[in-house]
Amino acid sequence: MKIQERTGAGNSRSSAPVQPTMGERLPSPPRERKPALAALAVLLILVGALGATMLVLRAGDRIEVVKVTAEIQAGESVGGKVKSVLVADDAGVNYIPWTQVDTLRKLKAKSTIYAGTLVIGEMFGTEASVPAGKAVVGLSLKEGQYPEGIEVGDLVAAYQVGNNTSANSGDKTDSGSTGSSGSAGGAGTPIVDDARVTKVPDGSADSTISSTNQRVTVTVDESDAAALARAAAANEVALVKVPGN
Repeated sequence: MKIQERTGAGNSRSSAPVQPTMGERLPSPPRERKPALAALAVLLILVGALGATMLVLRAGDRIEVVKVTAEIQAGESVGGKVKSVLVADDAGVNYIPWTQVDTLRKLKAKSTIYAGTLVIGEMFGTEASVPAGKAVVGLSLKEGQYPEGIEVGDLVAAYQVGNNTSANSGDKTDSGSTGSSGSAGGAGTPIVDDARVTKVPDGSADSTISSTNQRVTVTVDESDAAALARAAAANEVALVKVPGN
């Protein structure tokens, strides 16, 4: 009787469900793989890397152009007042490549160009345009009527001086009085106090005037042009450099 009870008791214990012990984790279900999302993520990474590469390459796409280092007046050539700089290439801007600087030196500024300006093709031409309110006057000056080393871009004052060597009049007294009048005018206020030299050609290559004369072209206010032209026609003009060059 006791043996049967033990056997029944043992059978009851073995048939009972096994409970998990404390600290054990239940097995998790396998993760569901999504290959489409993974491929999209890889594609986005590649697109971002390609975009960054294009930006770097674009930033490095530079060209060598002409930059003005000192003020250039209307009618003046760039001469040595330029240097080369690198800028980002832009098809919408007509930059002058540095390789064309020698050709640029043969042209003239259409208007005043200030230091630090990047040169574009529209700034220069074969002839300078006259700014509004200005006039261009040509002078033929003898030695002593202009400062030595006068150059394009110089700021000068124009004084009226006596022409004692004039042979247009047979009366020396009349000629002398004319000269005295001119000298008196020159001793006071100048005809023009801020004329800008816009052209000084090579005298040795100019056969139209005497080798002792210097032809100078200046730009003045339109209101001063008539008086300066009259004095120039009588050969009674002397130029003096003034501050502001």
